[in-house]
Amino acid sequence: MEGFRNVPLISASGTSRMRQDTGRRSSLSYRERPVVMSDSARQSVRVGIIGAGFAGLRCADVLLQRGVKVTIFEARDRIGGRVAQSNALGHVVDLGPNWIHGTDDNPIMKLAQQTDTQLHSWDEEHQAVFDAEGLSVDPAEAAEFTRLIWDDGLVAAAFKHSNEHGSEIPASTSLSDFFVERAGKLFTDLDAQAASRKRGRFLQTASMWGAYVGSATDKQSLRFFWLEECIEGENPFVAGTYTKILEAVAATALEGAEIRLRARVIGVHSREVEGIQKPIIETASGERCKFDEVVVTSPLGWLKRNTSMFHPPLTARLAQAIDNIGYGTLDKVYLTFPSAFWHDSSTIQTASDTITNGGLTTPNGLDPHHTTPNIHASTLPLHQAAKRSSASSYPGFVHYLPPSYATDTNPHSWDLQALNLAALPPPTAHPLLLFYIYGDCATHIADLSRSLDPAALQEALLDFFTPYIALLPNYNSESPSCKPVAALATAWAADELAGYGSYSNFQVGLEEGDKDIEVMRTGMPERGVWFAGEHTAPFVALGTSTGAYWAGEGVGERIVARYGLDSVAKKDGSGS
Repeated sequence: MEGFRNVPLISASGTSRMRQDTGRRSSLSYRERPVVMSDSARQSVRVGIIGAGFAGLRCADVLLQRGVKVTIFEARDRIGGRVAQSNALGHVVDLGPNWIHGTDDNPIMKLAQQTDTQLHSWDEEHQAVFDAEGLSVDPAEAAEFTRLIWDDGLVAAAFKHSNEHGSEIPASTSLSDFFVERAGKLFTDLDAQAASRKRGRFLQTASMWGAYVGSATDKQSLRFFWLEECIEGENPFVAGTYTKILEAVAATALEGAEIRLRARVIGVHSREVEGIQKPIIETASGERCKFDEVVVTSPLGWLKRNTSMFHPPLTARLAQAIDNIGYGTLDKVYLTFPSAFWHDSSTIQTASDTITNGGLTTPNGLDPHHTTPNIHASTLPLHQAAKRSSASSYPGFVHYLPPSYATDTNPHSWDLQALNLAALPPPTAHPLLLFYIYGDCATHIADLSRSLDPAALQEALLDFFTPYIALLPNYNSESPSCKPVAALATAWAADELAGYGSYSNFQVGLEEGDKDIEVMRTGMPERGVWFAGEHTAPFVALGTSTGAYWAGEGVGERIVARYGLDSVAKKDGSGS
């Protein structure tokens, strides 16, 4: 496959590599050797899929529609993988993705529309920021920083620099290095002391990027920052949860595949049949199942710890690619209250008249002309649809800059970000705060989840988050309404089957990140072993549920083409 390094730049934001790769999402131009077989034999093709997440379910969908016999092995007692929900708080919340990243030609967006899943666009400019001392940052300064980061500012400059100069950027250079260098050119109209103070707070605000990739900005590769661009369009919040979307993705597999839950795979072996290598799946129960092809959709973090399950071993280059790509830790903690005490509109002050604008429908505030490439916006609402803006309630997004006021529970001063889910529209609004945590903070909370019994964990979570709750309007430590009733930590960083993390990212030291992704996409077709997941997705959808869906679809169609089942479908008029 041709490399992307020599592709000329198309736009100022540098999106050409991403767009070219997107065009290949379902028909990647690999030259697998077709399998020659009779028409009757084609009807008995058997494929084993490891993992029942979006990649595995979509792959099964494509194969089943072509008459392939599919068996799915899932170690959990449910389908969905990291797309999961819980009703432990009395109403359903998403443990995995909360967003749809980019609406342009996005199949997950189409499924949301088809299933009448309720989506929500946040007011981008209506946000609250607390500084290191726990004081509310002046709204004008917070808005200035946000625009310098997002509105054709710091992030767009980083994308452009990475896209234009990627091969020249040292592998050791981090995104944080770029932010620091660019911040040095800002606020030069101020005296030295004031400029230094403002740059420091600006960089603290920019630290929010860590929540998008699951690692701190000083661990994020600048060289491969261009791989973080996402599908164009808006980034709606899935207020109605992914429940109905998951049901739609899984429908065909539930009807036509053999799905084995609690079936842990411990080995993928190769056997030779008439000169062709074919795979065998070995389960923890001792079962050995023969297949024509096997699709491994296990999370990247799990693969990193289990490459020894392949016999013979993975090719050296494939093993290297799996090892090279980073794996981030983004987790969430939901806190539910008797009532949303912070949301009392009578105590809320409008930060500026540009927020309400007389109640007129206006383009949403941040980057209204989309000069910054779209991103995997996991926390701060970016590229939201135009809406009727209102500041009559507490902001939807809250950013706690690295705190100095919570040293007992947060001695490392991890920054935190939260969504005010009481601001959602009915019937999805609840007295909930959703905190996003990443990197070392997510690992810390995961360690608590592993080591403490449920009652002790609840107490530890409330102790950890109380300093931030206490900064919200109307807080009274003596009032029962201000005390969380329960906390729910997603704790993917403590989940073995999730690979102790959330999704792939690109960390400092990476030399050939794009080629590593392509190597994992290619898999080992000569042995009938394929890989699919968010880590093998088109570049424009890496790290997203859409990416996992597309990756499974792409592998399914390559297997279909390999056995000539696409031509069979055309003859009999079937197909998706």
